[in-house]
Amino acid sequence: MTAIKAVEVSHLTKKFGHQTVVNDISFDVQPGEVFGLLGPNGAGKTTTLRMMTTLLKADTGQVKIFGHDTIKEGRLARSMFGLTGQYASVDADISARENLMIFSRLNGLSRQAAKQRTAELLAEFSLEHAADDPLKNFSGGMRRRLDLAVSLITRPALIFLDEPTTGLDPRTRTQMWETIRQLVRQGSTVLLTTQYLDEADALADRLAVIDHGKLVKVGTPAELKQQVGGTKLVFTVSERAQVATAVRVLAPQVTTAVQQIGQQLQISLNQLSQLAPILAAINQAKIEISQLSVQEPSLDDVFMTLTVGKN
Repeated sequence: MTAIKAVEVSHLTKKFGHQTVVNDISFDVQPGEVFGLLGPNGAGKTTTLRMMTTLLKADTGQVKIFGHDTIKEGRLARSMFGLTGQYASVDADISARENLMIFSRLNGLSRQAAKQRTAELLAEFSLEHAADDPLKNFSGGMRRRLDLAVSLITRPALIFLDEPTTGLDPRTRTQMWETIRQLVRQGSTVLLTTQYLDEADALADRLAVIDHGKLVKVGTPAELKQQVGGTKLVFTVSERAQVATAVRVLAPQVTTAVQQIGQQLQISLNQLSQLAPILAAINQAKIEISQLSVQEPSLDDVFMTLTVGKN
């Protein structure tokens, strides 16, 4: 029997006027994973998320949440997820405690249950000390934590986070990352949009790279990095007169061309076992080198290759 997926997106398309903002996107999210939508501003990430969460109607395509169609079974599908958008949904004129109480009641909790859940969330998100302060005194990080707490009132199995750390300072971002990891440890599935490469690398089990409304690639961060280039060996030839000799000596050792920038040479490695024979050949030819480094590909390389490089 096939396991039910947390999210199934099939051929999702959205146009605004003559502009296609999301163009025939399909992917799925497994229960218990952190799935990231990665792409530059205007790529279509937020529009895709708004269609998945029924805030925006797709022109064509289908979304299922734990097997339930968001159009045919909208109420049931919506009951299974929480959403934290880019902008806080909380009321800035009242306190954190009052916000949580109101949203708890709106979600159908009794007054006593709402009071208990509010206390739990204030403790869980380290907001107890400021629970009764007006939100105008809250930092950006505190507001984001409160907004996330609101989306977790009903303990949803799936949580959508739209650029959850935008505008936060580095320390608060790190705290938010740990909160997200804790949610996953407790059994939640998380789908987040982000334009931060370090965030995607730190949090996501799998990524979908979106650019100009199209799905470019899907895979784990490691798979995406490997697809755009693999490991590189970079070093500098100490004597300028030996550069041409070094290129000639290295050519039989590699399957791609040796790249040269001045006295610096760069070689793409299919596997790390190539490293020893390459260094042996250099040593045998009595070529002096310096500043040697072995560089693994990064999500920066993925981002530049799959998005910026296509513009």
